[in-house]
Amino acid sequence: MRTIINKIIEKFNRNEARLMDILLDVQAEFGLISGDAVTLIAEGLNISSVDVQQTISFYHFFSQKSRGKYTIYLNDSAVAYMMGRADIARTFEEECKCKFGSVTEDGQIGLFNTACIGMNDQEPAAIINGIVFPKLTESCVKDIVNGMKEGKSVPEMMGELGDGENSNKLLNSMVNNNIMKTGSVLFSDYKNGTAINKLVTMTPKEVIGEVKASHIRGLGGAGFPTGMKWDFCSMAEGDERFVLCNADEGEPGTFKDRVILTELPNLIFEGMTIAAYAIGAKEGILYLRQEYHYMKAYLESVLDKLREENYLGKDIAGKIGFNFDIRIQFGAGAYVCGEESALIESCEGKRGEPRNRPPFPVQKGYLQKPTVINNVETLCSVVKIIENGGEWFSMMGTKETAGTKLLSISGDCKYPGVYEVEWGIRIRDMLEMVGGEEAYAVQVSGPSGICISKKDFKRTICFEDLPSGGSIIIIGKERNLIKDIVCNFMDFFIDESCGSCVPCRSLPLILKNKLQKLLDGNGVMSDLTDLENWSKNMKAANRCGLGQTAANPILSTLKNFREDYEALIKNKEKDFDTGFNLDAAVAASCEAVGRNPQI
Repeated sequence: MRTIINKIIEKFNRNEARLMDILLDVQAEFGLISGDAVTLIAEGLNISSVDVQQTISFYHFFSQKSRGKYTIYLNDSAVAYMMGRADIARTFEEECKCKFGSVTEDGQIGLFNTACIGMNDQEPAAIINGIVFPKLTESCVKDIVNGMKEGKSVPEMMGELGDGENSNKLLNSMVNNNIMKTGSVLFSDYKNGTAINKLVTMTPKEVIGEVKASHIRGLGGAGFPTGMKWDFCSMAEGDERFVLCNADEGEPGTFKDRVILTELPNLIFEGMTIAAYAIGAKEGILYLRQEYHYMKAYLESVLDKLREENYLGKDIAGKIGFNFDIRIQFGAGAYVCGEESALIESCEGKRGEPRNRPPFPVQKGYLQKPTVINNVETLCSVVKIIENGGEWFSMMGTKETAGTKLLSISGDCKYPGVYEVEWGIRIRDMLEMVGGEEAYAVQVSGPSGICISKKDFKRTICFEDLPSGGSIIIIGKERNLIKDIVCNFMDFFIDESCGSCVPCRSLPLILKNKLQKLLDGNGVMSDLTDLENWSKNMKAANRCGLGQTAANPILSTLKNFREDYEALIKNKEKDFDTGFNLDAAVAASCEAVGRNPQI
């Protein structure tokens, strides 16, 4: 073990900032990260074992116990349940003869729940030893488990490969792109290298000026003007600068970045290169969620080709002194790492806890150096802006939201998938486009967004009305909105909180318990007031976007579907708490002593 771990540490130049990579390699080698491994890693990096331990404990996919020769992670998102996840989970448990959260007695198969894996358009889906199995059926599950019992490798159990580049031998993926509508920006014709060849004829200030003229805003959800961000970073004091691409697509219901990474990886890397030229960076990092680890060989091959074509590396496109390269940094399962400062912490090998701001990343980011962080879609759009000009881009969309947007649409609709639309599309037009006209509700921008009712279907998707990072979940009238959707979202936020802020650590669980009280028929009208007031406290008392939006599922549904909550309250005249049931509380003890609790 010592020899293997030392080789892994040497591979990353004994750099403690590469702790994430070291831990990922150690777990891949041994199937777990043992206590002895922790000690050896700490010794090799000359850091405390506690520093290693705290990073391991933060991420879902790190484990200090074996999770089985075959490790199954079954997505437990709301859409997965809509599509029959409960039956799939039951079949796995019956066939494996163990419960989720455990490993079979022989240590062969481990069953685990996991948050959204970016496959909402093809649910139920699972990751098995790093390979994605979409559109699972009960029959498929039985075949998979039988294959495991026969000792087959996971690739031997794969079925038909997906469309587009998914069938590339370096991806070898059963995932489908489901590109349902292309638009004028991302999925328009493009010859690789065109923007970079034009870039090197411009000055960095001219590049930033063109991006500003496009009026593009960050397409991950926050909407900060991209040109302004680059300008701030270019002027910040520092001897080094970095470009980071946020490909940690963790918002439940979104999968557009997965499609871009599959079909348009050149655009991502060219966009990072344009950003690097604009701010004077030499190094870039693509931060990629662990759920997309199956893309590694494919993306590395794209980077290698860019280097061969002189679009990465030294003197790019013949521009003397324009040196820039990119590496891929994998996460290990943590939704909060989608927040830019938490992402930086993870890139540095730490727990993905958000930093206090200021300073902002453009001032002190990765390794405390000025850093630009943009998401996948933003960087791809920048390539087309440099190619066609900022004015061209600004002519699309709405007055305050320029360009196009990729929507990941899933749930109760006929045609789930990825749609490129201009900003400003009405919800009702979107529903007609995807075959979701009978929708009862629409969740815009995932659990952290807003859930709207039919009265708001005339509203538009844009920053001045309904901003969206891309996740759109359509909810049919047959769903129990509070039980099937809101409770699922609250479970997600409970699990994903980093625990740094007390309100985020405590209130989501308290709110979920209050919801369960209502669902159990023990609610009173004052419970609705409590839900609303406590949820508002969440928005005010937390320091990062996760905590500030964790109560949004309750706040937005209370506002738009209050009748659903009130329908759960049996006696609206009661003004006292009926949450405690004495008979239920003493039932177990009465049974143990043979006593009738009614006497």
